Amino acid sequence: MYYLNLKIKNHEHTLLFDFSVNKENKTIHVKREFAGDLNLVWKAWTDAEILDQWWAPKPWKAETKSMNFTEGGRWLYAMVGPEGEKHWSVADYKKINPSKSFTALDGFSDENGVVSSEMPRSEWENNFNETGSNTTVDITISFEKLEDLEKLIEMGFKEGFTMGMENLDELLPTLK
Repeated sequence: MYYLNLKIKNHEHTLLFDFSVNKENKTIHVKREFAGDLNLVWKAWTDAEILDQWWAPKPWKAETKSMNFTEGGRWLYAMVGPEGEKHWSVADYKKINPSKSFTALDGFSDENGVVSSEMPRSEWENNFNETGSNTTVDITISFEKLEDLEKLIEMGFKEGFTMGMENLDELLPTLK
């Protein structure tokens, strides 16, 4: 387990950050605590305007083309690099339990949302739990094949996702 020490509004916070890979089960598990109430953190994960402000690791940025956060809906977005290059992805929402959890099938795509057969897809199960003034997001990312999990890790998923979550840490106090 990792703990992040953050200074937010002159207060010292120690927030849980646990990242583990289970090759046998073909899963990545991330448990991450944020200094914000449940409604705020839920909105940060489900509102395109807010997602665009934190989802990508700097100096990259996320840019939503379309988002329909409903069961059967989809989020089509690009990771935009410093030179303007775009890497497209899509999340197909399968199940949504408002303010508690959502599940989505995530993968790389083209700008029209046609999923790439060359790159791995993964299922994300995101569970939200408020504890006091903080909210923990418990994420399980499942893959069909071990090679898909390993490919995502090799591409720097842990580092990139960690940076994105740190962006959210910085953003949350400005959203209140």
